[in-house]
Amino acid sequence: MKKILKKNKFIIFILLLSAFLRLFKISDYMEFLGDQGRDVVLVAKFLKERDLMFIGPQTSIGNMYLGPLYYYLMAPFLLFSNFNPVGPAIMVALFSVATTFLIYLLAKKYLNHPTALIASFLYSISPVIIKYSSFSWNPNIMPFFSLLFIWSIYQVFIQKKYKFLILSSISFIFCLNSHYLALLLLPVFAIYFFYYSVILSQSKDPVGINKQFIKYSLYALLLFFLSLLPQILFDIKHNGQNINSIIKFFTIRQTTVNLKVYKAIPQIWPLFRQIITRLIAGKNEIWGSLISTLLFFGFLFSFLKTRKQASAQSPAGGQAPFLTLLYIWLIIGILGLGLYKQHIYDHYFAFLFPIVCLLTANFISFLFQQKFYIKLLAILLLAIIATLSILENPFRFSANKQLQTTKKIVDLIAQESNQNEFNLALLAKQNYDPPYRYIANLKKLPLYLLADKKTDQLFVICEPWQQECTPEGDPLWDIAAFGPAKIRQQWEVNNIKIFLMTPSEKD
Repeated sequence: MKKILKKNKFIIFILLLSAFLRLFKISDYMEFLGDQGRDVVLVAKFLKERDLMFIGPQTSIGNMYLGPLYYYLMAPFLLFSNFNPVGPAIMVALFSVATTFLIYLLAKKYLNHPTALIASFLYSISPVIIKYSSFSWNPNIMPFFSLLFIWSIYQVFIQKKYKFLILSSISFIFCLNSHYLALLLLPVFAIYFFYYSVILSQSKDPVGINKQFIKYSLYALLLFFLSLLPQILFDIKHNGQNINSIIKFFTIRQTTVNLKVYKAIPQIWPLFRQIITRLIAGKNEIWGSLISTLLFFGFLFSFLKTRKQASAQSPAGGQAPFLTLLYIWLIIGILGLGLYKQHIYDHYFAFLFPIVCLLTANFISFLFQQKFYIKLLAILLLAIIATLSILENPFRFSANKQLQTTKKIVDLIAQESNQNEFNLALLAKQNYDPPYRYIANLKKLPLYLLADKKTDQLFVICEPWQQECTPEGDPLWDIAAFGPAKIRQQWEVNNIKIFLMTPSEKD
């Protein structure tokens, strides 16, 4: 045992670091906003009432629905945590730690050990990756399953293990149920298949479309179509609501996407710089530009060198096949993001989180293999990246304590309502009320939707996004439908105001 621990001490340390940075005080640092509240409400209903889920989260653009797999993935963690919202957040954190380990395993096997250690270390300390690994949200599991997808297609086309077509289908299904940007993984599959089919068709050991390949391809396709069945049933019941939204998204594209690939070319550098700045340079714009420039030319040099090695080696030998796949993944990912016409948020490139760490580590490892002064550059680069990441580590900043604040507000409402029936409204710029409703339901408070029952008291929660909150006469439906009402009392919890309103006719 001691020998195993000593031999693997570095990766054990990295995994412990990764787990610590994601799990320590997770209930304090996790996000618990509208999307998280919505998800736990639906999953709790499934667990308590056996109400099957046929669709998943709704997209922010296009009014489309994802598949429900993320909700079913959440279910055991919510159940085992006794319906505490921290349970699904822990699930996401564990997936992120598993991604750290998977990065190490793949880099060690197909690249080299130094690259494996550096890549897993970079992934473990990246502030943006830590942020999206510490709360429950459907895009947050994409890094794990996208990396699993990439590994599985490598097994299919390079190792000729056609059974991995089934794993590629499963991992793609989970990616697609996480975010529709997973569709960008399909061109990676297609290009890699075409590229290595052409090369290997001239070798002694071609890939070949043989019976085994066809058989497992059919199994993979069957799994994929079965995964769509819940959404198909939902569409049958709702007159094609989801499929119509998807068609509209891709056909009426003035403000969403551009399907002309050449239009994405001018966006390659800005997107590359944004991704490197956010993931590698600790969100520091100045250092991000410098590191992005160095890595851009470093990746380009490495890519050309990889192509040269691929021409000289057996197509299935050396590092070239795996590096080629990584570069295809990165290029397709950036081009795909470049076709999107709106702002690119960090979670949009979650499927690229692992590749950025892998290629950055591969470049640093390459520098370590050069002359002494180049090795110093590698050490300096790694030290700068680590320092920038530490400076932006979430633990250096106060915890948001959103879950605790939500519980405090609900406790206050429970006390001030005297356990009498009440309605609830939330005034906020970018949030909605499911978190409050979920906690209220856990506490079995007599909270009613206005559509179901109008009570004698309305509690209005006002989150601090504006100078002055004036719920009286506000056009929000949850307030307007309550009818003419006056503020009777108000309180404040962590800068969030809570108002008690009752009908004006009681005056």
